[in-house]
Order: sequence, then structure tokens, then C-alpha cells
Amino acid sequence: MQSAAAIGLVRPCAARPLAACPSHRRYGAGAGHNPVLPARALRLSARAGLVPASPLEEEEKRRCRDVAASASAAAAAQGGGEEAGGGLMKTLQLGALFGLWYLFNIYFNIYNKQVLKVLPYPINITTVQFTVGTAIALFMWITGILKRPKISGAQLLAILPLAIVHTMGNLFTNMSLGKVAVSFTHTIKAMEPFFSVLLSAIFLGELPTPWVVLSLVPIVGGVALASLTEASFNWAGFWSAMASNVTFQSRNVLSKKLMVKKEESLDNINLFSIITVMSFFLLAPVTLLTEGVKVSPAVLQSAGLNLKQVYTRSLIAAFCFHAYQQVSYMILARVSPVTHSVGNCVKRVVVIVTSVLFFRTPVSPVNSLGTGVALAGVFLYSQLKRLKPKPKAA
Repeated sequence: MQSAAAIGLVRPCAARPLAACPSHRRYGAGAGHNPVLPARALRLSARAGLVPASPLEEEEKRRCRDVAASASAAAAAQGGGEEAGGGLMKTLQLGALFGLWYLFNIYFNIYNKQVLKVLPYPINITTVQFTVGTAIALFMWITGILKRPKISGAQLLAILPLAIVHTMGNLFTNMSLGKVAVSFTHTIKAMEPFFSVLLSAIFLGELPTPWVVLSLVPIVGGVALASLTEASFNWAGFWSAMASNVTFQSRNVLSKKLMVKKEESLDNINLFSIITVMSFFLLAPVTLLTEGVKVSPAVLQSAGLNLKQVYTRSLIAAFCFHAYQQVSYMILARVSPVTHSVGNCVKRVVVIVTSVLFFRTPVSPVNSLGTGVALAGVFLYSQLKRLKPKPKAA
């Protein structure tokens, strides 16, 4: 074992007085007196293990160890608390986004239906909605709330087909809402998975699993049952909702087939904003050539309508129209597509129930059963869709 001098804790000259200490010779070994060392040397020797530490030093060491252990535990608890707090905050934010998604949908469908009842011009109404959406997108880009995208002419050409089918899908939805009850339109729109599977198989070669095909049976059967017993049924509203399904699912297929190359600034929200602006420029000329401008004060007054009421409801519906789609993309950025699909199914249930209660839509038991079966099929489809088929062994 190395001496204290060898490891540099005490100097060699301090060892000589220990052997020939006057006090040792004076009192003798049995006198009960220990050789005296300077306080600093005593402390250093105790640390090196040459002289046993006193009870006070041992107590002090114990206190230090206890304080260190308490500090470590507190730090770990604080770190765990911050992680748990961050997880709770993310959960609350996601819950708030889902709540806004459903709320904006409810308000859009209610106010939009009220406007379409007194102003049966779906092309005009859809153009107003794209106009407000364009104004919101431009405001967000100008103020820097949303990073302005860098986009090339080639990208715009690739996005153009998406904008066309997006325009047609929203137009057909408004045409259906103007003809039949809100609940019935959304029941028909539950057929979206059927057209998604069909179009993906035809244009992308994506063949569904047998289980996915089976999940389409309750969807188709439920919509058929609800249609047979729908009090507000008419063919114009029915086929408009079906056309909306086809165009919206065509948009999804086109987005996969064209695979628009995105820059860093071209996220889903920016892509949706660009499509909204393009939809406005696509539909505005069509409005002038078909229905003409039917939302001017002169036209509304000549029809005996309340200007303030019509404009207020139209603007609220248009704002909610843009807001609910933007919030939908924000949710999709935070959750998996399957979770988003389930949330969309729940959203449809919420909209159907709310519209039935608000407009006091007459619903028969068989109609309710058909709607329930169709929505249950949509939920089953969303769950089965995430199951990937096992690769075949070579």
C-alpha cells in the first residue's frame, strides 16, 4: 500500500515528528494520549485512510450522501414530471383540434344548409366559399403566419388536376346539400371507402384484402337501406352526393399517382391553400357563364331576402368550410392516417346527429338502422385497412 507521502497527500517531513514526538516520550504509550498532528494533516490523513475519521466527519459524510441522493431523486422526478406534463399538453392540444374540427363541421353544415334553402345557387355559394378561403390563405402568407411556399410552374401543373377534382367535389357536395337533408348527404358520403377501393384497384393496381372487401358490404347495404326510407330523397341530391364521393376519392388517387414533389415550405396546409386559390380561379368564370352573380345586394333584395342575415350566414359557412379542412390537415400531421380516418367517421356521426336535432329531420327506425350500419362499416373498414397482407414466401 502506498504511503501518504507517495501519493502526495502529506509531506515526508511531517512523518518524523510523529515517531519522535515529545509528547509521546513524555506521557508514554499507556498514558492515553495520541500523537498530535496538525488539523490539516489530520484531515488529509483521514481522507487517505491512514487515520480513522472521527464520528463528526462520518456524520457529515452521511449528510452529504443523503443530500446528493435527495437532489438526484428530485432531478429525476422533475424530469419525469416535465415529460408527463409535455405529454399531457400534447394530448390536450390534440383534443382541442379534434373539437375544433367537429365544431367547424357542424357550423358549416348548418349555416350552409340555411343559405342554400333561401338561395338555391350552389355554384355561387361554392365560389363564395373559395373566395373566403383564398382571402384567408393570402392573409396567412402576407402576415407570415404560414410560410409562403416556393413553387415552380411544373408543380402548379401537377397540382392543377387535384384542384379541378377538389372544386368539383365541393360543388357536388353543395348541390346535394341544397336538394336533400344534411343527414342524408352525409349518409351517402359514407360510401367514400367503396370508391376509394374501386379507384385504387383500377388506376393504381392496389388490390384490397378479402377482409377489406367484406367491410364494404355493410357500407353499401346501410346506404341503400337509408336511401329507401329517406323522407327527403330525390335523385338529384343522391347522384350529386355520389359524384362528390367519386371526385374526392379521385383526388386521393391522383395525389398518389402524380406524386407532387414538395419543397420544405410546401406542407399539406400550404398545398391545401394553393388548391383553394386555384379552385377559386377555376370556378369564378364558370359561375359567370352559368348562374351569373346571384349574391349581389340587388338580387337578394329583389328576392325579398334579409341581406345581413344571408351575408352573415354565408361568411360564417365559408370561414368554417376553410377552417375545418385546415384543422383536418393539422390533425393528420399529428396522428396516423388510421386514427384520422376513425376521427373522420366519428365526425360524420356527430354531424348527422346534430343536423337531425337542429333541423328536426324526420327519421324512421329503418332509416336510422341503415345509417348506423353504414357508419359501422366505415369504422370497420378503417380498422381493417391498416392490416397489411403478409408477403408470400418465395
